[in-house]
Amino acid sequence: MLQVLWFKKDLRWTDHAPMVRAAQAGPVLPVWIDEPAAWAQPDVAAQHRAFAQECLAELDIWLGERGGALWCVQSEAIAAFAHLHALHGPFVLWSHQETGNGWSFDRDRAVARWCAAQRVVWHELPCNGVVRRLRDRDQWSRLWTQRMEPPPLPSPKRLDWVAPPEKKDHDAPPILCRDADKPLRQRGGRSQALALLDSFFAGRGHRYRTEMSSPLTAAEACSRLSAHLAWGTLSVRECVHAVWQRRSEWLAIPAGQRPAGAVASLRSFESRLHWHCHFIQKLESEPAIEFRNVNRAFDGLRNEGALSSDEQARFDAWCSGRTGFPFVDACMRSLHATGWINFRMRAMLMSFASYQLWLHWREPALFLARQFLDYEPGIHYSQAQMQSGVTGINTIRLYNPVKQSRDQDPDGVFIRRWVPELRGVAGDAVHEPWLLGATQLRPRDYPDPVVDLLAASQRAKVLIHARKADVATQQEAKLVYARHGSRHPRRETTSRRAGGRRPEDSAGHQLSLLIDPEGV
Repeated sequence: MLQVLWFKKDLRWTDHAPMVRAAQAGPVLPVWIDEPAAWAQPDVAAQHRAFAQECLAELDIWLGERGGALWCVQSEAIAAFAHLHALHGPFVLWSHQETGNGWSFDRDRAVARWCAAQRVVWHELPCNGVVRRLRDRDQWSRLWTQRMEPPPLPSPKRLDWVAPPEKKDHDAPPILCRDADKPLRQRGGRSQALALLDSFFAGRGHRYRTEMSSPLTAAEACSRLSAHLAWGTLSVRECVHAVWQRRSEWLAIPAGQRPAGAVASLRSFESRLHWHCHFIQKLESEPAIEFRNVNRAFDGLRNEGALSSDEQARFDAWCSGRTGFPFVDACMRSLHATGWINFRMRAMLMSFASYQLWLHWREPALFLARQFLDYEPGIHYSQAQMQSGVTGINTIRLYNPVKQSRDQDPDGVFIRRWVPELRGVAGDAVHEPWLLGATQLRPRDYPDPVVDLLAASQRAKVLIHARKADVATQQEAKLVYARHGSRHPRRETTSRRAGGRRPEDSAGHQLSLLIDPEGV
């Protein structure tokens, strides 16, 4: 029987369980469905599609070198599968589980209904460390470790390919995405991912722990693998095993001969691979957090409806990098050009929008989703809510953009690179150009601050802390922690424990998607 291998955001050929299982079961037809509705979503942009196309080009080359070909069809998923069903009759569908946005969740539920009606067996296999139908958050870290311990799966040595159908989409209208491609973004493809992994271990990442916070150094010191993890050209398990191997090599070298700081940086990097899946697990367990506060006691704290004219003006200034706060604007403009900014600066951008500009997190989160090449819904919406202070279980992080500017860009190098209006401002004044006196030249084409920083910050502190101290908020926070809270806050490395009986975690079973997404 035909085995249909459905690629989603897993655009690789190593450590790909659906490919291995499909190859063992029968002749394989690899499929990529270019879904117009997917690219029309408000959290998707042209850069995401361009990156995916680059990844697909390498995947198709790899398949072609082994006698296969990727069926790339512009269609909605059910229509594509119905076409295959009409051509080949019953088939078996293979894919990874996907924890995506609300649209992809609804799409998968519709595909599950179609498969059930057509008696098509759909095998969805676990992806990375996210556990479908997780019964108890207390067990998650143990399950993650057990997912990571086996070595990455090699690509199949032999595959029996099925020729793809003739292309039928040449007359289809072009797919239109929001925004434009980024001129300085990273390129897609597994070869790019492997090169980044190698260069990170070879030297770039030796100062990862100490240089990840400043935008001056983070672009070089960080792994830059996040977009490749989001699109699956590398698996988390491949990265974890690469860390373990490199750490073993370094620990075999006398301490004085190891690269300075490299082992500590590896430990920090590994912890973030763990956190990567930890945050996606939140969306897997509660898909509604893409749309509403995870802690419902914060509902109504900010305006959750249409933006007022004042809110729209503040939002537009933030989006365009013209808030009048140089470091905020430099970070936003850099993001516009490159599709990437380091984590601390992402947190500052979201915090500034939520606290000083007092905007509900949803619209800023959608805007940033389109700007981040590495947009991963599970991480993104969990972080947006955390940095907005509406979880009830996280510390309130109200970033001062002037302090961040002085700490992370003390000489104003980053600011002057991305805010050319301020290149003529000398010295320390670049951090607060609105303080320039009458005898000093103020840049005419750079805006004044959109809000009074001290007043806006103080108002936000009063409002957010008052709501967090409310009894109803604290009671709701206990429920949030039970469902989503980290159980190992001090754990930074994965213990390589001996194997044993694998706990029940739904591996290899098809998800019943015919349920309310808020009840998952």
